Amino acid sequence: MNPERAHDEPSEVAAEDGLVIVDGPNGVAVTLTPGDAVETSYRLLDGGLEAQGQIVRRGAPSEQSGDGEAD
Repeated sequence: MNPERAHDEPSEVAAEDGLVIVDGPNGVAVTLTPGDAVETSYRLLDGGLEAQGQIVRRGAPSEQSGDGEAD
């Protein structure tokens, strides 16, 4: 992926009527079942940790505030 195209703000997430709604960048919206939302959260966490490790191994600075806010 082109780094200039990577989004730098976390998505908004809400639970409504037993479903999980994710509002992402550029008007992207996804509705997930609770189980699929949990599995997706694990996959996002794994991917995020792997990407941070790649940055650390490269010796480049990274944003690691943990709360989705840039330091």
